[in-house]
Amino acid sequence: MKDVTTPAPTNLRQALLAATTRLREAGIEAPQREARLLAAHAARTDLAGLLRIDTLPAAAAETLDHILARRLRHEPMAYITGQAGFWTLDLEVSRHTLIPRGDSETLVEAVLDHLPDRNAPLRVLDIGTGTGCLMLAVLAEYPRASAIGTDLAPQAAALAARNATRNGLGARCTTVCCNWADAVTGPFDLVLSNPPYIPHEDLAGLMPDVVEHEPARALDGGEDGLVAYRALGNALPGLFAPGGIAVLELGIGQGEDVSAIMRAAGLEVTEIRPDLGGIGRALVVKK
Repeated sequence: MKDVTTPAPTNLRQALLAATTRLREAGIEAPQREARLLAAHAARTDLAGLLRIDTLPAAAAETLDHILARRLRHEPMAYITGQAGFWTLDLEVSRHTLIPRGDSETLVEAVLDHLPDRNAPLRVLDIGTGTGCLMLAVLAEYPRASAIGTDLAPQAAALAARNATRNGLGARCTTVCCNWADAVTGPFDLVLSNPPYIPHEDLAGLMPDVVEHEPARALDGGEDGLVAYRALGNALPGLFAPGGIAVLELGIGQGEDVSAIMRAAGLEVTEIRPDLGGIGRALVVKK
């Protein structure tokens, strides 16, 4: 009879040191923190809980080996854990959507300043909703608002719906699989969008975490990075309610070009708001 030996538990400190070394050699930023995040995920705890652990059970050690190998291939941490934080939300993420980024919170800040009445019954449209992060952050701040999120990918539309339910916002949110705003009708008090804006030839120069793992359709802005903004410029005038605004995410250095597109569509540009890095990130327009 074959002897089956149960794998021995693993000393956590040694596992963290080994993982940190391998992550550093792979060029992963903040390798020590990344190693701890991976270990916490493998142990089904958080960073605080990890402080109370000396030894990883065999199953957790095996999981750590597996997810460490994925991270060494530059798979983003959010795809490994299946979740990401945005604004006040805890979101599910998948390979069918971009990972929410802190820079995009600039759009939410702009909304709060331009629409200061938190009790307004806003009707919100999020074009290319992805995880739903933008519209759900707005719904969390405006308790009487309702939202429609559109996405060309059915998997993304379904994910946004799950995130709405996950954050207790499902009753005020609908997701639709369609191209831009083709399947919805206005008027809307607020239109949000984080469109694909990377010029096609620049995609290859992005970090491997991004270009090798995140969906190209959500990144590729065409030859000049502005294809999506032209589509939005055509659509927005017919979507606004009286006094309505749109808040659009911008790529680096795109403020002037996108502003020109919006003005040519008969819209007024009221603000280009910088993110914490000083990059013009949120374009606010109205009729």
